[in-house]
Formats: sequence, C-alpha cells, structure tokens
Amino acid sequence: MPASYTLKRLGADDVPLLRALNEMFGEAFKEPDTYTGAPPSDDYFKELLGNGDFVALVALKDDQGEKNVIAGLAGYMLRKFERARAELFVYDLAVREGFRRQGIATAMLEETRNIAAACGAYVVIIFADDGDEAPIAVYSRLGKMEKAVSFDIPVKANT
Repeated sequence: MPASYTLKRLGADDVPLLRALNEMFGEAFKEPDTYTGAPPSDDYFKELLGNGDFVALVALKDDQGEKNVIAGLAGYMLRKFERARAELFVYDLAVREGFRRQGIATAMLEETRNIAAACGAYVVIIFADDGDEAPIAVYSRLGKMEKAVSFDIPVKANT
C-alpha cells in the first residue's frame, strides 16, 4: 500500500527537520558520518534555510514519530551569468528504505519543478550514478539524459 505523506519545503524555523533529513540521508546513502559526523550549528542551519538559493524538501509521514522524514531533497539555485536565469541543482535525493517505489521521489521532483519555476529557474539538474537503475528510471520519465563526466578537484590549503 502506498505511503500517505505530506511534502514540506523547509524554512529557517525547520532546523530539527533538516537534522532529521541529514540523518535519513546518512542511512539511505550508507554514509552516516558524512551527514551527521560534524553537524553544523543551529545558526548555520537557520541561515542556510533562510537563504532562497537553498532548497530543502521533505516528505513527512505523521505516524513515524522521530522517523517522520521518509524522503528528502536538497538543492541549490545556481544563478547564471550569461542570462538572467537560474538552474536548480538537486544535490541529494533519497527515500527511506521501506518507502521506495511508491512515487515519493517523483512527487518530490515535481514539487521541485514548481519551486524552480517560482524562483526563475529554467531547468532542474540532477545526477545519478552510472548503473543506478532506479533513480535513472525516475529521472528519465521526467526529463532527458545528458551524458557528462564529473571530476572532484581537491582544494589546496593556503600556505
């Protein structure tokens, strides 16, 4: 039976939900230390959530208590320089185990399209790992695949 849930865009007063979202991301991606090992302060989160260029969206299931964040999305509005427009880059999207394949990710991406349009973006960009068939199937239904190669370039410490 599909999950009953509500979608919520987080604002500056939603620090506890952002912390719960990070916990859920850590579980879903099997990287708990990345998401909860060195948590930012409440002030940092309030500033981030109050910035219109950061988008955090959660799916909430009322009867889950502390585990009520069953899915989430974090993204950034990237203002362009060549035209007066923006792209919304989805950095992370995950659905908690047990709630997958119920249309939650699709609903979150549809809501993200609405948010992007309201913010003046012309496209939503999201990456998937090569071979990760479930998200690739979802994203393919919503848009066209662009082939790209990405690189992580380490930052040099100031000397």
